[in-house]
Amino acid sequence: MTLHAHAGRVTGLVGPNGSGKTTLLLMLASLLAPDAGSIRIDGVDPVADPHAARALIGWMPDALGAWGSLTSRETLVITGRLYGLSKPDAAVRAEALLAEVGLTPLADSAAKVLSRGQKQRLGLARALMHDPRVLLLDEPASGLDPQARIDLRVLLRRLAAEGRTILVSSHILSELEEVVDDAVFLLEGATVDSRRVEAAARRARPWRVRVAGAEASVAAARVAEVLGLDPSAVGTDRRDVVVEFESDEAAAAALRSLVAADVAVAEFAAAQGSLEHTFLDLGRGVPPAEPGDPGAPHPAPAAAVPPAPAADPGPPVAPPTPPATTTDEEGTA
Repeated sequence: MTLHAHAGRVTGLVGPNGSGKTTLLLMLASLLAPDAGSIRIDGVDPVADPHAARALIGWMPDALGAWGSLTSRETLVITGRLYGLSKPDAAVRAEALLAEVGLTPLADSAAKVLSRGQKQRLGLARALMHDPRVLLLDEPASGLDPQARIDLRVLLRRLAAEGRTILVSSHILSELEEVVDDAVFLLEGATVDSRRVEAAARRARPWRVRVAGAEASVAAARVAEVLGLDPSAVGTDRRDVVVEFESDEAAAAALRSLVAADVAVAEFAAAQGSLEHTFLDLGRGVPPAEPGDPGAPHPAPAAAVPPAPAADPGPPVAPPTPPATTTDEEGTA
């Protein structure tokens, strides 16, 4: 694997089960030594100097792993003490983070009685206890209710705007797409070549069209007629007509044609987000279309690519510190 995670940005790790996401995060967190290659967290080698690396890192595993008999408040205070905070400072920091993640009502509840989602909130608060510059988050949205997921997205964007480096792994690609600036795709223990990622992102993807007051089968025939498509190329899914377009521009042109033809379009949207579409396309192993490209999975010199976000997160924040990076065994960034 070769990748960069930059300060002031949220980088997503995307890949199927067993692709190496958690293993990579464990190595970055200095909890697992790589067999080969090198890692740098803001210039620090977590293998040679794990204490210095851990001072920089906030690590949130996919399971809390806390002492079940301790309360939420005690868990955070003890974590702060382990990071060198004084007891009064740790107590103040704990109260602020409990409020931040919505656990103040459960501050005196034992960790063992918390739900999965509540444990995830406590795990995030624990990762933030020593005000780290780098956050490593493994499935942070797992078990969270809809409001808590929205709160998590807002918090991660704010932390990134403060100049922190955030590397997050998640299988909930719709959630990930709304928060990440960059995405790194992993397959079978390797970062995917950027050419394959770009080719997958460019390939046609399905769009949903809902026509007001019309059954899907009737609407499909009308949509095919207006767009000059073979009816067999236009599908249906419940109330929606499903059509593939080569690009966002082609979809926009189709929408203009439908409206101009007085088709009562009530809904028009991509059936898949950019990350999900790219992920599924890569899983099919389709090579790039460029001549001479072998298209086989192999490690990439640089695999971080910006997805098409659902909403513009604003201009990236200029990193105040050098980026946290991983490098390959040959030392190339």
